[in-house]
Formats: sequence, structure tokens, C-alpha cells
Amino acid sequence: MAESLTIGRLAASGGVHVETVRYYQRRGLLPEPERPPGGTRRYGDADLSRLQFIRRAQAMGFSLDEIAELLKLQGQRACARTQALTEHKLVDVRQRLQELRRLEQDLVQLIAKCANADSAGFCPTLDQLEQSGGMPSRERPTPLQS
Repeated sequence: MAESLTIGRLAASGGVHVETVRYYQRRGLLPEPERPPGGTRRYGDADLSRLQFIRRAQAMGFSLDEIAELLKLQGQRACARTQALTEHKLVDVRQRLQELRRLEQDLVQLIAKCANADSAGFCPTLDQLEQSGGMPSRERPTPLQS
């Protein structure tokens, strides 16, 4: 391909928007080619490969800061540092999975409470959300006095 893509074609080939490419350039993740006088910047295979690397790393859960560090790694120490970053990411993923499992259990319990709730009463899910969020409880109507 050799320096033949416009920013729009680079973005489309990488599965991102043009503004994403520009953002990556501002963050220093992608180089910004020189603009020829009166011309359009052109991107090549290396730029597309780098963009695809960024997208794959994001899909694996790496932050842009972590991706910037991965992009800087080269040489004999690259694998050791990459392994350390990847192990750290695995710890984060496992922690999020535990949090998601707890959330799943909470949601199952709320669904069961709603299924067994009195149709004229309050919704257990809304009550739980109000209590958990530090919001004041809804005022419950007082029973009519005879």
C-alpha cells in the first residue's frame, strides 16, 4: 500500500472514526504524517498496523496509557515487561469477574423479590436502589384511618 491512505480510509480500515485517529495522534499513540504543501496527509501499512494493534489491545482491556507503554516496548526486555502488564491486566479482569458475579447474584435476588412482591406494594428493586444510592426512601403512604 505504501503511504496511500487518507485519514478517512485509515480510520475505516481500522474500524474507527476519523476523530478517534486524531485523538490517538494527540495522545501520541499514532504518528501524524507531514502534510505536503497543498496536499493531504497519507498513511501507510505501518500506520494501519499500529492502529489495529491499538484496537486489539483495547479489546483485551488495556487502557490507552497501558497501550502507550506497550507501544514503546522493544528488544530483549520487552517480553518481561509485556508479561508483567498482562499479568496485571489479568488480575483486574478476575476482580471485575468477581464483581460481575456478585452483581449477577444481586440481580437474581431482586428479580425473585419482584416476582413475589405484592402487586399493590412497592417495588423491591426501586426500594433497593433508593437505599443503596443514599437517596432518601420514598414516603410510603400511611394507611387510611377509619
